[in-house]
Amino acid sequence: MTDAVRKPDRILLVLLGVIGVLVVVALAVVFSRGDPEPLDEASPAGVVQRYSTAVIDGDTATAESYLTEAARSICRGSFSGEPLPSRVVLISTTERDQAATVKVSIVHSSQNGPFGPSEYEMEDIFSLAREDGSWKISQVPYPLMACSGMPAKP
Repeated sequence: MTDAVRKPDRILLVLLGVIGVLVVVALAVVFSRGDPEPLDEASPAGVVQRYSTAVIDGDTATAESYLTEAARSICRGSFSGEPLPSRVVLISTTERDQAATVKVSIVHSSQNGPFGPSEYEMEDIFSLAREDGSWKISQVPYPLMACSGMPAKP
């Protein structure tokens, strides 16, 4: 009778051990992912990635360096109607000779809400043009608009 009682205990211990190992492996995978790989900075998607990172980090000067002269001259400051996105996800890129579009998903996260943390996303498009041989952003989705508000010097 004591052997019958011990067998289920061993099975339970083995099962709990396997579950523990799976949890540790899952946590290791999640925490080792790190930042996304940087895309080629000479590509339209790479320019959008660097611009978006600068905006989310609050680095307006760096963000402005990715805008065309025309976009900088009409920039009127940051969009203050909602908080900055928590991340931007690349959906697709369409590249032509002198113009490109980069479609992204802009994700907003909030820790405050009546039911706890929430997240929503929207899709939008960056327009880019070649300027002096490199890709520059000519049109920015409004949630990612960030500039000093001062017209660029000619």
